[in-house]
Amino acid sequence: MSWTKRFLLSCLVLLGSEAVPISVDKTKVKLPEDTTQATPSVDTGLHYDRYLREVIDFLEKDQHFREKLHNTDMEDIKQGKLAKELDFVSHHVRTKLDELKRQEVSRLRTLIKAKQDIDGGNGQTVDHQALLKQFEYLNHMNPHTFEVEDLDRLIKSATSDLENFDKERHEEFKRYEMMKEHERREHLKTLDEDGRKKEEEHYEEMRKKHADHPKVNHPGSQDQLKEVWEEADGLDPEDFDPKTFFSLHDTNGDGFFDEQELEALFTKELEKLYDPTNEEDDMVEMEEERLRMREHVMNEVDANKDRLVSLDEFLIATKKKEFLEPDSWEQTLEQNQAYTEEEMREFEEHLAKQEEDLSEKATELQKQREELEKQQEQLNAQKVELQQAVEHMERLKIQNAQPPPQVHVEGAAVPFELAPDQAHPPNQQYAVPLAENDLPPQGLNQGLSDQSHDRQPMPAGDPIPDQGAPQVP
Repeated sequence: MSWTKRFLLSCLVLLGSEAVPISVDKTKVKLPEDTTQATPSVDTGLHYDRYLREVIDFLEKDQHFREKLHNTDMEDIKQGKLAKELDFVSHHVRTKLDELKRQEVSRLRTLIKAKQDIDGGNGQTVDHQALLKQFEYLNHMNPHTFEVEDLDRLIKSATSDLENFDKERHEEFKRYEMMKEHERREHLKTLDEDGRKKEEEHYEEMRKKHADHPKVNHPGSQDQLKEVWEEADGLDPEDFDPKTFFSLHDTNGDGFFDEQELEALFTKELEKLYDPTNEEDDMVEMEEERLRMREHVMNEVDANKDRLVSLDEFLIATKKKEFLEPDSWEQTLEQNQAYTEEEMREFEEHLAKQEEDLSEKATELQKQREELEKQQEQLNAQKVELQQAVEHMERLKIQNAQPPPQVHVEGAAVPFELAPDQAHPPNQQYAVPLAENDLPPQGLNQGLSDQSHDRQPMPAGDPIPDQGAPQVP
C-alpha cells in the first residue's frame, strides 16, 4: 500500500462498518506474495467524504508529493507541514484540485440554499455562522482555487472529526440502551401486580443467563491471539509466532492492521458472550463490544496514533508484560452499564417533554383540520346554491324563448282569438286548425284581405276583372 493510501486509511478509515468475522481455517502458513493489492474503497461517513477522497487521489498522482508523504511523520502531517508541499505539485494536479474545489463550493451553496428555504418556510432565522462552521474543511472565502490552506484545513478537519467518532458512537449507544430500558419500564406499567412480578423475574433470569459464559480473554493479549491462532487458523498454539500471525491477518497485505482487521480478531471472544439464537443476547451490544475491544487495543499498541498498527508496533507490544501476563478482562458491557440512573432520569424527562410537545402539536393540527373541514362544508353548500341558481336561470331562459304555437293549412296560418274567459296577452293571435267544411270559398286570401278592409264581396254572377294587366283610365 502506498504511503498516500496509508494516509487515506489513517484519516478516512471506515469507523462505522461491520467487522468481517474470521472464517478462514489455515493449515499452512503462507506469506502474501503480492503486497501491492489495491486498498478497498471505504466510506468515512463524513459529509465531505467524496471531496476528501478525490483530493487524495489526485495528490497521489504527483510524484513530488508522493515522495514527501513517504518521508513525513504522521504527526507532522496532522500539524499541516505536508500541506506546504502543495506549492510544488504539477500544474495539471493543481488545475484539477481547483476544479474539485469549485464543484464542492457549488455543492455547499446548494445545501445552504436548501437549508434557508426549509427554515425560512418555518419562520425560523437561519444561522449562517452555524452553517459555515460545518464547512471548515475548506476556505469558502476563496471559492476558485485550491491553496495550501485548503489542504491544511482538510487534513485537520478529517483527523478531528474521525477522532471524535468513537465519542459520538458511545453517546449513540448510551441512548440506545436507555431507550430499551425506558420501553421495558413502560411495558411494566401496563401490567397488573402479578404480571409485573413475572416480567421482572424473567428479566433477571435473562441477565443471569447472559452473564454465564466462558472466560473472555484480554483483547490483544497473547492468550487471545493464541486462541485465534488455534481455532481460526488451525495451527498448534505451541508454535505461535507473532510475526507469522501478523502476516496471516493482514488481509490486504499492506503491512498494517487497520481497524477492520483488528475488529475481525475478536470474533472468537464475542462468540463466548453472544449467540444470535439466544433471547438474552443483543446483537447491537455485541457490535459495541467489538468496537470497544478495538479501541482498547489501539490505545495500547498504536504508538504514533495514526489509527493503524504497523508490524513494528505489533511486535513491540508482544514483548510487554500486559501482552504476556494480562489482567482479566472486566470491561464487558454486562459489567459496565452504559448509563447512570441520573442520566436515565434526565433521558425520561426529555422523552416526556417531547411527548408533551408532540401532543400539543397534534391538538393544534386537529383544530386546524376541523376548521378546514368546516370551511369545506361551507364552500360545498355555496357551490350547491350556485348550481341551483344557474339551473333556475336556464329554465327561465328556455321558457321566454319558446315561440307561440301555430297551425299551418296549405301554407297559411289561421289566427284566432281566445274565449273571453281565457287569459292571454293583448293583441296576440293564435292559429287553430279548421275543419274541411269550414274552409272559405275560392279566393280565400283575397277574401280575407278584402274583409280586413271592410269591402263587400262581388256579386256571384259578375265576371272577375282580369288582374293580369293594369287598367288604363
